[in-house]
Amino acid sequence: MEITWKNFPLEQVNSKEGPEWKLWEQPSSYPSRGLLALRAGEAAKKQGSEAFKEFHLALLNARHVDRKAIDKQEILVGIARSVGLDVEKFLEDLYDPASLKTIEADYLEARDRYGVFGVPSIFDENGNAAFVKMMPPPQPDEAREIFDEVLGLISERPNIREIKRILPSKD
Repeated sequence: MEITWKNFPLEQVNSKEGPEWKLWEQPSSYPSRGLLALRAGEAAKKQGSEAFKEFHLALLNARHVDRKAIDKQEILVGIARSVGLDVEKFLEDLYDPASLKTIEADYLEARDRYGVFGVPSIFDENGNAAFVKMMPPPQPDEAREIFDEVLGLISERPNIREIKRILPSKD
């Protein structure tokens, strides 16, 4: 199985600024909640695919498990350091303007070609796709089984268009 991670800024999707507003065109002073983290992922990729995998997993854990503010350079540098990235190179690449072009291209492709509206979106080899939201994340020993079940649903049951869980009331 091959996983290709792409950038999809939810701030762009959820913006109330109108269709002409582009997150990647905002000045560096714009208080983005996620753009710097996306750029950090691109910086990590420049140190190799294994470096990116380690960084990406640590970034997801920092955000969703440790509840850290991943819009802060010092947090991102700490994550980079913790997974053994060359921090000097990481900082240099963090602000490379090319990363903004990559983020834009990834977003536009996902939106225009595939109709993506949220993350994570999972695609099979035939282009079937689904948005999957799981909270809390599965335990490591059950993650592969759940992934295979979701992928099977996407691939083998194209007539299933949407499943939305109705949570029991707390009364």
